[in-house]
Amino acid sequence: MLNSFTVASLCFVSDTLYFLCVSEICRCLTCVCVFSGSKACVRIQIKGEKAPELLLELQDDDRTRLFLTQVKSAQRQVASKLTKPKAMEPLAPTPQRGPGPIPPQRAAKTPSAVGVGENSANTFSALESSLNDSTSTNHNTTDPAHMLADFGFEEKFNNTQRVEEKKNKQNRMVASREPPPIPPLPPRKASVPPSNPLPPTPIPKDKPTAVQARGNSAVPSTKSDSFRSGYDGVDKPASLCESPTTKTMPSSPSGQREFLIKHCLGKKEKEYVDIKHFSFFVGTWNVNGQSPDSSLHPWLCCDPDPPDVYAIGFQELDLSTEAFFYLDSSKEHLWIDAVERTLHPKTTYRRIRTIRLVGMMLVVYAKKLHRKHIRDVAAEHVGTGIMGKMGNKGGVAVRFVFHNTSFCFVNSHLAAHVEDYERRNQDYRDICARMTFHLLEQPPLNIVKHDVVIWLGDLNYRLSMSDASEVKQLIKENALKKLQEYDQLTHQRKHKRAFTDFIEGDITFVPTYKYDPKTDRWDSSGKCRVPAWCDRILWRGSSIEQLKYRSHMELKTSDHKPVSSLFKIGVKVADEQRRKKVFEEIVRAMDRMENDFLPSVSLSNINFTFPDVKFRQLQKERFLIKNDGQVPCHFAFIPKLSDSQYCKPWLRAEPSDGFLEPNETLEMYLEVYVSKDSVTLLNCGEDTICDILVLHLDRGKDYFITISGNYLPSCFGTSLETLCRMKKPIREIPIEKLCDLGEDTFMEKEKSKVTFLMADGASSDDIPLKIPKEVWVLVNHLYKNSCDQEDLFQTPGLQEELQSIIDCLDTSIPDSLPGCNHSVAEALLIFLEALPEPVLCYELYQRCLDCSHDSRLCKQLISQLPRAHRNVFRYLMAFLRELLKHSTNNNLTASLVATLFASLLIRPPPNLMSRQTSHDRQKAIDFILGFLMARDEE
Repeated sequence: MLNSFTVASLCFVSDTLYFLCVSEICRCLTCVCVFSGSKACVRIQIKGEKAPELLLELQDDDRTRLFLTQVKSAQRQVASKLTKPKAMEPLAPTPQRGPGPIPPQRAAKTPSAVGVGENSANTFSALESSLNDSTSTNHNTTDPAHMLADFGFEEKFNNTQRVEEKKNKQNRMVASREPPPIPPLPPRKASVPPSNPLPPTPIPKDKPTAVQARGNSAVPSTKSDSFRSGYDGVDKPASLCESPTTKTMPSSPSGQREFLIKHCLGKKEKEYVDIKHFSFFVGTWNVNGQSPDSSLHPWLCCDPDPPDVYAIGFQELDLSTEAFFYLDSSKEHLWIDAVERTLHPKTTYRRIRTIRLVGMMLVVYAKKLHRKHIRDVAAEHVGTGIMGKMGNKGGVAVRFVFHNTSFCFVNSHLAAHVEDYERRNQDYRDICARMTFHLLEQPPLNIVKHDVVIWLGDLNYRLSMSDASEVKQLIKENALKKLQEYDQLTHQRKHKRAFTDFIEGDITFVPTYKYDPKTDRWDSSGKCRVPAWCDRILWRGSSIEQLKYRSHMELKTSDHKPVSSLFKIGVKVADEQRRKKVFEEIVRAMDRMENDFLPSVSLSNINFTFPDVKFRQLQKERFLIKNDGQVPCHFAFIPKLSDSQYCKPWLRAEPSDGFLEPNETLEMYLEVYVSKDSVTLLNCGEDTICDILVLHLDRGKDYFITISGNYLPSCFGTSLETLCRMKKPIREIPIEKLCDLGEDTFMEKEKSKVTFLMADGASSDDIPLKIPKEVWVLVNHLYKNSCDQEDLFQTPGLQEELQSIIDCLDTSIPDSLPGCNHSVAEALLIFLEALPEPVLCYELYQRCLDCSHDSRLCKQLISQLPRAHRNVFRYLMAFLRELLKHSTNNNLTASLVATLFASLLIRPPPNLMSRQTSHDRQKAIDFILGFLMARDEE
């Protein structure tokens, strides 16, 4: 502790030795000082639980005796604080001291106190060791500036440290914060983090608190929603992608310094790294829900030499309904066992990481001898199925650093069907935008922020040819080059719509889809699928050579054939002697600059206006930040006083922190995106598009960025009671009227409506609707047009169509809706998910679970719902029962429908969200299932 503090802050050893003694006494709580003396000197021994033992020798003169008196006084103060705690009692002010004593000359140096220049080299090994420790801890230390003032050494202390403390005292203790959500491109559904069976309930927001003053600006402060790593359009279940470590930069001076040194080391890595080549085997296989029925040796051991790293991806590992909703799959272990039995026998491998999302699984192995050189391992997944949550489509990824090179492997399963290449492009963009890795004490990393990225999987791009017999004839003639002219992925890459920066090797093998399972025959089913290269491997990065790209026809388990690629990749391996030399040069240069310069930046704009902000519609504004100072600097957006997040939930800065070298300029973006977690407060006027961001420089000043705009209310995120009382589209109703409609609780509304309806002379215009007109429009459209729609409620809609549907419902009462049936179906699901109070109200949640086994009790519970909720529930159940009558055509089952709608209609209250179990979810599903299987009697 003392060593890191010394390296970070102290420049004058002779003047600060005494300060260190006192600060250790105050810092170590149970510190003990033992004094002894002789005629020539006074010896001081300091012991503490949180500090190393110190033995000091000082000259015995008047200045030493005065100094020791102050030390003993400080020790007594600390002891009295420990033994006599009084809650909420203000501390007595410290008496002002006169000029501080002149420190006496030291008889001997302490090994802990190290200055700048020739002495700074003594700290290299300790600091370098802490830099390599990825789990370093920030300690709460006593304020150095105040401690110096107390003991009279302020005039002698480092000027840079003093200026920083005076300018940024209010920001010294920066609250740890979760990074803001990543917006979809285009916006889509799912978000922050590991494996919850069902999508979670949105957590209701607290109302805005009082306005706080910051400088000369009034800053409205709100308690943020439950913060996610993605927007609502990108909302993953809380258990799906949340990493346990979401810290950014440490707030202590020593921690900030260490990260700055790391940054500078990275900039100079060419001076101390060599490129060494390693072999990587990458394989992908869509197994069509089958279990392994033969050895994988022809696929995984097809090369004579063992690879250094394996990255193996599977798709459609499990096609069951349970797996579709994130539940565990026994087939995961079957396939992992099959893989590990057939890894190359000439060496020993260690598993680095496994991750699975429904049917997608990625497993990475490395040679045992390489394991010690692999660090910073993380895994994430993104679902791009219906509402961006369901994991039947999406991607899983594993990232790590091997020596000094960062790797990211992405395994994905994109949207199916020949004509849906735009959905595949959309899935690719969603995965890129939402896949974020959170590492301890590091900013969030996305896919492209890696030296090497390898993307594998069933990408599902087809051939734009409708005649299967013509394709098969060209294959028989080995005219593969001609066939590839019709390959959709090649066309999308060429027109920069997907995988723009990726490279793919020459395809010399026949299409890997679709075969009759257990054979080498092309699909002979009634659909007679056109053969296609669905299974692909692409890459981006430098020093990558693809040695082989092939399929493996010997394996016949599935309707796909496995594909593999062997790469030779150059990896940056550090030379420790050269690295140490560069490290020492950086530390010495930093010591010199920190004493002479303060960081400074300039911003191209500090006032931003976002016009006509809408639900689920992303807006972005760009600005530049330039380091116009003389030293490297770290910047970060920090929370305002009393706030836990640096911005409101609808706002995000990208990047939210970073490093800048002198004269370096960085492009930054401010993004506004109203999700289901923030729409309700905006709809009712309790929040506005208004915020102030605080951009903080370590050791420098703060910069203030103002955000303003106007929000257009939406029926999405508005309560059922309020919607039933609106006869016009929500955009035609003044915001003051919306506020009045939303003031009462739902029980108070029920009471007032019953009284109102019984009054004499009530006009028909004042009688509330039985169900919201928006629900009727959505359901009526689906009832008329989509009962026989294949894969309804299983295929996601297109984002442009979803936005058109939302705008249409907000501005009119349409006779028909734009977009395809899948887009209208997803809009209905989004509407139900965005409700501030679910259809089955929060207060009835536990009763709902308790009576799920008894249909009579279930019906009684529904009869006790508020009028609007009761009518909507019955209306939805009647519609879903009608859909199930067409299950032969639309591929819906009662189990799938019940599982999907239970997660939307029966949501646990926010305080029970973390305690919801799989048994609770099953009870909710059983509750819905009982109504789906009932006769049409209501």
